[in-house]
Amino acid sequence: MPPDLAHLAAPGTDIAVRVTPKAARDSIDADGDGPLRLRVTVAPEKGAANRAARRLLARALGVAPTRLELVRGAKARDKVFRVR
Repeated sequence: MPPDLAHLAAPGTDIAVRVTPKAARDSIDADGDGPLRLRVTVAPEKGAANRAARRLLARALGVAPTRLELVRGAKARDKVFRVR
């Protein structure tokens, strides 16, 4: 169960994340300082890790995955998602 990040779900909010693909399990670490750390089990092939990160983050925010837009970092570990 991901942490409750509903307080970040305001429209227009940019959320910085660092994604680690091919992890043992899906998880989110929210330390408070720096970006959220998302771990996803899928490999970074053809955008699969980006889609998995979007679904995991959306579940933690309590929004539909379609409300999250990948603004920056499509091919990098450091990404920025925007809530629409």
